[in-house]
Amino acid sequence: MKAARHESHLRDGRVILSFDIEAVHQIEAARHCALSADWRSESYQRVARQVEWLRRVLDRYNVRATFFWVGKVAWRLAYLVRALHREKHEVGCHGWSHRALWDMNPEEFTKDIELNKRILENITGEPVAGFRAPTFSISQEKPWAVQSLYELGFHYDSSIYPIVHDRYGLAAAPRGPFRLVGGTAELLELPPATWQLGPVRLAIGGGGHFRFWPLFICDVGIRQALRDTGYAMLYFHPWEFDTDQPKLPLSLFRRWRTYTGIKYMRGKLQRFLGQYQFVLASQAAKELDRHRASLPVFYLGAAKAEMGKQTQGRLT
Repeated sequence: MKAARHESHLRDGRVILSFDIEAVHQIEAARHCALSADWRSESYQRVARQVEWLRRVLDRYNVRATFFWVGKVAWRLAYLVRALHREKHEVGCHGWSHRALWDMNPEEFTKDIELNKRILENITGEPVAGFRAPTFSISQEKPWAVQSLYELGFHYDSSIYPIVHDRYGLAAAPRGPFRLVGGTAELLELPPATWQLGPVRLAIGGGGHFRFWPLFICDVGIRQALRDTGYAMLYFHPWEFDTDQPKLPLSLFRRWRTYTGIKYMRGKLQRFLGQYQFVLASQAAKELDRHRASLPVFYLGAAKAEMGKQTQGRLT
């Protein structure tokens, strides 16, 4: 039986609910951890259990979401990729091996994402439209990433977090959907949600930010994003719902940042699901295409200068 929606709580605009499907040993904080083969194998199995839980919860609330898959995880759990696709969830790319862009040159990046895309398309039998970079690692120094994604056939990206952060983020980027230009290529960008408080912009779009803030703070920020931009992109990870997982051997600060708030996440998600209208990222991208020319443009690197040397016909 589907859970009833509380119509009085529905907000203007729609939430794009997304999940980055990666094993916890693949996260940036675990990059230098020495882990046994058994530990890593158990990590993959725990991903499967959490994704199965997400399937049941989303079905209960009749919500469809966008799942950005790390290729190595999708290859191991192809049956889950097919199940999600069959249930009308969207399948997107999150890199073959969850390597951040600061660890790759253009050729390595293209090969990594091409393999990720091909594996997912072989599993589902349909083109993959969307990409999210591991650790939101597309930066001003990586305009070639947009060019590569464009040439690989992606329709939209969700890799730019418009905030100040110690590892990622482009604070000058627009808060709502915009056109991201790198080199002579352009993609529609769907950034995670933020809450603007005067000159201060707070990250509330998911991950550790959502775990840290009380739900009412996230709710206020999401409502503002919906009111200001029409959409609010949220992102979560399977391991953030795994309440009894073994802990990675991390420093005190990284341990705090990785595990704070996990015990509340299942309840937070379920309270949240009954209060909003939802849309797949690919559906939002198609809607935004209808007035794409009116969206703000954000340039990476020397993209603006490069555009001046090219015809506008390349940009779509």
